Amino acid sequence: MSTTEKQNLYGILAEFKNPKELTDVAKAMSRSGFSKFDTFSPFPIHGMDKAMKLKKSKLGWIVLGHAIIGFAGAVAMMYYMAVIDYPINISGKPFFNAPAWVPITFELTVLLSSFGAVFGMFYLNGLPRLNNPLFNVERFKKATDDGFFACIEAEDDKFEADEVKKLFKKAGATHIEEVYE
Repeated sequence: MSTTEKQNLYGILAEFKNPKELTDVAKAMSRSGFSKFDTFSPFPIHGMDKAMKLKKSKLGWIVLGHAIIGFAGAVAMMYYMAVIDYPINISGKPFFNAPAWVPITFELTVLLSSFGAVFGMFYLNGLPRLNNPLFNVERFKKATDDGFFACIEAEDDKFEADEVKKLFKKAGATHIEEVYE
């Protein structure tokens, strides 16, 4: 394979009959040492994360960090406004009136943690991605209905087109196709 063909080759896509075969090929790809691969199915498949040896998501930590920032920011904002900037003594109540600050603190904590969840998910998923070469494959449209697909990207260090095709054939792929950018 020449360097021009390797540059244009995005990866190799294989179609499988059912979720069991897709899970089995995910395990085989992990065992073979591939790191840049993905599986596609019309619904979540129990055990696929384990089969692909995916690490736990960092999204929870991102959400927690934003929640702490929201909480601290709300308390700091209200403390500044009520105690430093414009202190008003109403009925002898203390300036630092924590029970009255609960709704605002709660709302800002939830607001910033939800922003962290949405934008963190976008960041971790590499979104927005305006074009994926897999979308040009006609058969891949079945991934939203009744198709089960696996793709190994050509950028993977262990990628050899013939070896990948052999792996997919051995796993029982019904269709194997090279995908170009």
